Amino acid sequence: MFLPGGLKSLLPHVLRRIIRCNRLSISNTSGMAEGYKQANVVILHKSLADDFEKFCHANNGPLPLLYRSKPGDWKCPSLSSDSDIRTDCLQYKIYEHGACTGSLKSLKEYSEQLKDMVTFYLGCSFSFEKAVQNAGIPIRNVEQKCNISMYKTAVPCYSVSTFCCNLVVTMRPIPESKLEAAVLATSELKEAHGAPIHMGDPGLLGIPDLSKPDYGDPVHLHPGDIPVFWACGVTGVEAVINCRAPLAFTHYPGCMFITDLKNDNVTVRSSREVPQVHCISQDPLHYSIVSAEAAQKIKTLETLIGIDPGDRGIIHLRCQDELLKACLSISHARSVLITTGFPTHFTYEPPEENDGPPGALAIAAMLQALEKEVAIVTDQRAMNLNKKIIEEAVQLGILKRPVPLLSYQRENANSALMFLCENGNPGRPRFDHLIAIERAGMAADGNYYNARKVNIKHLVDPIDELFLAAQTIPGITTTGVGDGGNELGMGKVKDAVKKHIKNGDVIACDVEADFTIVAGVSNWGGYAIACALYILSTCEIHDRYLRKAVGFPQLSKKMVWLLALPSVTKKTSASFNFVAAKN
Repeated sequence: MFLPGGLKSLLPHVLRRIIRCNRLSISNTSGMAEGYKQANVVILHKSLADDFEKFCHANNGPLPLLYRSKPGDWKCPSLSSDSDIRTDCLQYKIYEHGACTGSLKSLKEYSEQLKDMVTFYLGCSFSFEKAVQNAGIPIRNVEQKCNISMYKTAVPCYSVSTFCCNLVVTMRPIPESKLEAAVLATSELKEAHGAPIHMGDPGLLGIPDLSKPDYGDPVHLHPGDIPVFWACGVTGVEAVINCRAPLAFTHYPGCMFITDLKNDNVTVRSSREVPQVHCISQDPLHYSIVSAEAAQKIKTLETLIGIDPGDRGIIHLRCQDELLKACLSISHARSVLITTGFPTHFTYEPPEENDGPPGALAIAAMLQALEKEVAIVTDQRAMNLNKKIIEEAVQLGILKRPVPLLSYQRENANSALMFLCENGNPGRPRFDHLIAIERAGMAADGNYYNARKVNIKHLVDPIDELFLAAQTIPGITTTGVGDGGNELGMGKVKDAVKKHIKNGDVIACDVEADFTIVAGVSNWGGYAIACALYILSTCEIHDRYLRKAVGFPQLSKKMVWLLALPSVTKKTSASFNFVAAKN
């Protein structure tokens, strides 16, 4: 009998021979044959093989195809010199018409049926464990001497013919300080699932309870650990179940086929390929990934819009990287609510200034191009004005279609909750992100002031309440865009407003947003958000993370996004796109 501690240094062909002789008393191959690739196994009738291969290529995050055998071929010469798929996994599962009918130590008794079957060898995350350890990151399941945790998610894979299922993921607890190192260690190891597809709250993947994995064992988090999820080859098992093949075999989850291929570390070569990790929400906890190149472009945008044409002191209000974090959050959102409107010209009809609506439309246009739901909420007295603005924007082709226009009035203590959530249920928010751009913000005394300290409260509906309520609703994140400190969302920098902005001690907005974007002109902030969303959408690293490594890259839609960028028509040239940094 062999002890598990000595298995990590054994060569793969030796381990396969030991497994073949059924001389191991372990439950999984995690930590074995360090530095060598391991493989998930799916064995199907040859009539299903072509469709399953297409399914793998369409979902190559969870199903990176290492090798496809010919019918009846029990060997895999490109992966191992001496192997027999009938005997070289610790355990197998047998499926008949979609139901698991047992587990086996050997498939030799099915040799006749296997003559008409094809074996697929799919990459496994056990392969990257050595690279993760080399980065100074603990492998908790190895420490705890148990199998990895595997979970079914609510994320649908791209379907091909009869193969359709939701993504399965593995979870590894990673110390928060090591998140970026974990991404760097795995991102180029694409045959071992590559970079994580989610970091943070498991509920965002539809996983209700980490202590109850669907496959494998529960792995306990240490204090300071973050649950990090990688696409998993057991997705192939779910596909087998759902296709209801008369007969199919898979490896037993955690009991991989060990290949002779070294899992050599890949050196990241350019800034385009270097991933960065950013926290975009605390409740629920959520991190996102973006390339260093895309992040730098967005930081350049943030610098450009921070120019202060009025020399009002807004440089003292700026918060570094807020544009990047806000746009990462918006990029993950399904539905966005925008508000604008600052009736600073209170003696005119209408009293609105023209800073705000153009920026709001620029954001809305890009959100439409990205196929997100978007709505605008404004003051009741300004509904007709905004309706005309939206109609003209549609006629001019700025918007693809009309944006729903809403108003908000306080009727009772639950009005904001009822507005933001279905039936007032905080677990079912209608919007994932709220954006205020050049929107009058409530001061500490409950009034609303323009820059000259004139109280304009009689012209402003209490839309601030939506932002205050959002602070108590998990899953709703907020962004405020302003240029003077009296705009909704600027409460995050109110102390700086009071100190550095004229009349700031009176006019400073008291209502915070999660992210505060300060611009020389608020419209610039709206244009920058639109352009930053374009940059993120064309970032391959971020695109893969958004789609959870299933389906195909969305870059084919690049021209649609490009046309949605804010631009101005000039007399002497076609158009000038706001963001030079996008190229």
